[in-house]
Amino acid sequence: MSETLVVVQARMGSSRLPGKVALPLCGAPLLVRMLQRVRAATTPFALCVATSTLPEDDEVVAMAREAGVPVFRGDAHDCLGRHLGAAHAFGARVVVKIPSDCPLVDPAAIDAVLAAFAVAGGGWDFASNLHPPSWPDGNDVEVMSAEVLEIAAREATRALEREHTTPFFWEQPARFRLGNVRRRGLDLSRTHRFTIDYPEDYRFVRAVFEALHREGQPPFGLEDILELLASRPEIAALNARWAGVNWYRHHLDELRTVGAADTRADVT
Repeated sequence: MSETLVVVQARMGSSRLPGKVALPLCGAPLLVRMLQRVRAATTPFALCVATSTLPEDDEVVAMAREAGVPVFRGDAHDCLGRHLGAAHAFGARVVVKIPSDCPLVDPAAIDAVLAAFAVAGGGWDFASNLHPPSWPDGNDVEVMSAEVLEIAAREATRALEREHTTPFFWEQPARFRLGNVRRRGLDLSRTHRFTIDYPEDYRFVRAVFEALHREGQPPFGLEDILELLASRPEIAALNARWAGVNWYRHHLDELRTVGAADTRADVT
């Protein structure tokens, strides 16, 4: 078993788009399509889905089994605890967090962050491509040692730290050795939204899959999506109103290393 474990956290509950991980994409549930994309990364790792013990998340377990991916179940609201529980269950020394609302995550982004973490040779406790961001929103990859994950699970007390798993690290740059992997070229984090949180996001993701997905072929990558959007701006327009909107907006009074310039407010 690989010492590196990629954890895809997934639940059926969602206040803005309930059941989004089960929405259909080219004949398969969104979660299954995302897991296929994660598996296309070339870096060796084990993969699991981390969901809750709620009965409604039995469907998540069924989708993971459809994709041939093992499952860890834990507390519905303590994502930090779920990641640590998965690390213990699978004997991981390195844990990678990729949320299930990233169905267009580029396998190359996963490889880039994992390679940078490995090259650091233990010189980093935590690395991501998010702090500061430069990739299109929805290419979230965060990697940390199981050792510091243990520390976070033991010491983190704020609700946002338990819910979002990793702020405990990047909010303490003097304590933890932090790394960031920037995308080459323009910063697309505020202009290109590939995540899924609203109905418009689903319409966007579905349109991208319908245009680019080929069953049985290697998954399309970020450059393929950018070329598609350049040639078909009507697809980019589907969820453009939500570009730059992220979860930070709810916690600006609590976060020290993230400010109002890093997010937009909800669009009405």
